[in-house]
Amino acid sequence: MKKTTFALYFGNRGFFPEKLIAAARKESSEAIKKAGYEYIIMDESVTKFGAVESAEDGRKYAEFLKQNSGKYDGVILCLPNFGDENGAVAALRDCGTPILIQAYKDEIGKMDFESRRDAFCGKFSIMDVFYQYGIKFTTFMPHVLNPTDELFQRHLRDFAIICNTVNKMKRFTIGAIGARTTAFKTVRYDELTLQKYGITVEAFDLSELFDRVSKLADKQRIENKMLALKDYTDFSCVPEGKLETLAKVSLCMDDLIAEYKLDAIALRCWNEMQMVLGIAPCVLLGDLNDRGIPAACELDICNALTMYALSEASGNAATCLDWNNNYGDDQDKCILFHCGPVPQSLMEAKGQVIDHKMFAKSYGAGCGMGANIGRIAAMDFTFASSKTENGKLQVYLGKGKFTGEPIEEGFFGCGGVAHIENLQNTLQFVGKNGYRHHVSVTKGDVFVALEEVFTNYLGYDTIKL
Repeated sequence: MKKTTFALYFGNRGFFPEKLIAAARKESSEAIKKAGYEYIIMDESVTKFGAVESAEDGRKYAEFLKQNSGKYDGVILCLPNFGDENGAVAALRDCGTPILIQAYKDEIGKMDFESRRDAFCGKFSIMDVFYQYGIKFTTFMPHVLNPTDELFQRHLRDFAIICNTVNKMKRFTIGAIGARTTAFKTVRYDELTLQKYGITVEAFDLSELFDRVSKLADKQRIENKMLALKDYTDFSCVPEGKLETLAKVSLCMDDLIAEYKLDAIALRCWNEMQMVLGIAPCVLLGDLNDRGIPAACELDICNALTMYALSEASGNAATCLDWNNNYGDDQDKCILFHCGPVPQSLMEAKGQVIDHKMFAKSYGAGCGMGANIGRIAAMDFTFASSKTENGKLQVYLGKGKFTGEPIEEGFFGCGGVAHIENLQNTLQFVGKNGYRHHVSVTKGDVFVALEEVFTNYLGYDTIKL
């Protein structure tokens, strides 16, 4: 994967000593390399000390960015001292990426005229003028922090997540494969609202997928896909004919994704899949998520959206789960579950593909082969969900921990015990504000970065839980 690359910017006031700029250039570049990222930096001969201290310097820096268009994912605006706000505006108002403003600390004992920085104050000036010009920027706490401080490594990690996620989510496409089932009004959404936020929905009738499946005759492709699925999880209970049908459905979804350049999908997974093809596509959705294509079941487009965000932010697979069961009397624990689309990478062990028990009961045994059952692994996780309402895209965001505590053997599907602080407040919020019973989950804590992505750069109405 391409490493995140930052463009380094250094602000200056003319009467501050040049040694501050030289040290900042060295310390910032070393911190970025230590964090595992790349950087580009304007040659110090272009302006005085390679810093920006006037609008003219800012225009020179803007030209530097223009020459390096496509080579950087975000800008780190470093303030070794107060810095010039007019130069910063001229340099960065058209940079097209997230901007992190970082300011150096003053030190007790070095507050004389030769050494005092005043970056604490200068950061406010640049933030104020950026606000006036509508230039989006990111800041972290504390207000001032040197690149040599260990906490700055965390800031770089979060900013890299912000840059990569924002750049992916400015414009992306979700495939809606099939129509919403009549029974699930909970997953209704507004395409026009999504388009306002740069999200295109490409809709396909389920009959198109079925037609592709019926016409697929490339035996080698089918055989290769069957082998790949067998390697993915335990298919020992699945008859060969059902495995072949699952392989065909997987290949045809792959083809739709490739042809229409879909970044994520949501699939109508019942009841035609069972009545016509005799399978449940659960395991195929888990496989897609593990291959980097967020895939939601039950045609939940809004959770496909949050799955895409979570997956891009964490670098891990995401999944769509139900807020499903209490866990005894512990008010901060519940069971998050789905019948079988959980990616293998989020499970504690290799799952087993079986006949979907709910479909077997409703439509007859053997019609729902494809549910990958097991248990969700113990891990920290970030969760989110979204809805469209009155022309706005609204999102909630939180974090928790899968504890790894036991769920009785007879519990169908793939579930995990989740501990979430103040869970009852979260459940009240979800239920009273028209969010669905689904929630998107990914491994790891990307809460801070995603809050910044949603609220600051993408303009989603975001609630922190």
